[in-house]
Amino acid sequence: MSYVEVPGAKVPIRMWADPASVEDGAMQQLRNVATLPWIKGLAVMPDVHYGKGATVGSVIAMHGAVCPAAVGVDIGCGMSAVKTSLTANDLPGDLSRLRSRIEAAIPVGRGMHDDPVEPGRMHGFPTAGWDDFWARFDGVAEAVKFRQGRAAKQMGSLGSGNHFIEFCLDESDSVWLMLHSGSRNIGKELADHHIGVAQQLPHNQGLVDRDLAVFIADTPQMGAYRNDLFWAQEYATYNRAIMMSLFQDVVRKEFKKARVTFDPVISCHHNYVSEERYEGMDLLVTRKGAIRAGSGDYGIIPGSMGTGSYIVKGLGNEKAFNSASHGAGRRMSRNAAKRRFSTQDLVEQTRGVECRKDSGVLDEIPGAYKPIEQVIDRQRDLVEVVAKIKQIVCVKG
Repeated sequence: MSYVEVPGAKVPIRMWADPASVEDGAMQQLRNVATLPWIKGLAVMPDVHYGKGATVGSVIAMHGAVCPAAVGVDIGCGMSAVKTSLTANDLPGDLSRLRSRIEAAIPVGRGMHDDPVEPGRMHGFPTAGWDDFWARFDGVAEAVKFRQGRAAKQMGSLGSGNHFIEFCLDESDSVWLMLHSGSRNIGKELADHHIGVAQQLPHNQGLVDRDLAVFIADTPQMGAYRNDLFWAQEYATYNRAIMMSLFQDVVRKEFKKARVTFDPVISCHHNYVSEERYEGMDLLVTRKGAIRAGSGDYGIIPGSMGTGSYIVKGLGNEKAFNSASHGAGRRMSRNAAKRRFSTQDLVEQTRGVECRKDSGVLDEIPGAYKPIEQVIDRQRDLVEVVAKIKQIVCVKG
């Protein structure tokens, strides 16, 4: 599958999705983005769907400008995964105790740790840069300074919505650990603050959608946003790293006899900004619901709480700005899913998975998502599949 090119005002819209399958609201958002004066390219991933301002599943390359709503409010949200030495033969028939121990070790939903996690006490956690990271909190927006205590306690916690922790098997029956989370409440508050600032700037008053307000290079507002953006992306990276360390510790204790070892962790953002160079231009590339898939880059493309996920390696397709999809992508809203499906549907669609099966996670039912196999098939020129994995335990917020 290669891309389909749809005309846009300033740039063509390169789509790795079938334009006919994309809802009208999302197509209008893509056309709106293509009108921005600073835009140099727009690539659309096969998991594309309607979002705030910009669609989820879009890669926006701009020169001298960045749109905070096109990053998303969960700055730095992304995935981590690691292959273990465990196999299916090491596992008990009942995995409910493992799920309970994961939930006890890692706060979920709006939960947080009672006291901030100390990485120095964690098994193999790289602490270099930790003190400097927190020292730089003094430089973030004044509007969120009062949240420092909460941010420290939420570090190493899951959150809610589509975030998850999973214990999986690949097609060779090897066990993988995988999780999905971002910058928690501090990232959202920073995003909301800067979106509000951008919307008041004079150069944004004539835009077709006020949610597409941008910051322009070499302005104080852009400098402040970049500072807070990169800090929040780092927070998200640390957050996933700490959760993965806690997850690995649970697995070590639960399978002591097996003396579990772990391969290097694969980690990737899918809501973030990166400085990259294309066609001789230095661009700010925003991936909202998309991962970097440069040549040889490892990435993770999850399905839903009842379907498979994929470990992939990037092929370095510059037409897509070296990107790929971030997941299956929703095919209906959370409210629509709650109207359409019942808890019995959830039980049936998550059969064989040790997970919550109550109304509190009904909006995350697999039927609310696009078929992950179709999403992968549409981006064979963006990534190659390294492994397909399927969860047997899923922890939701």
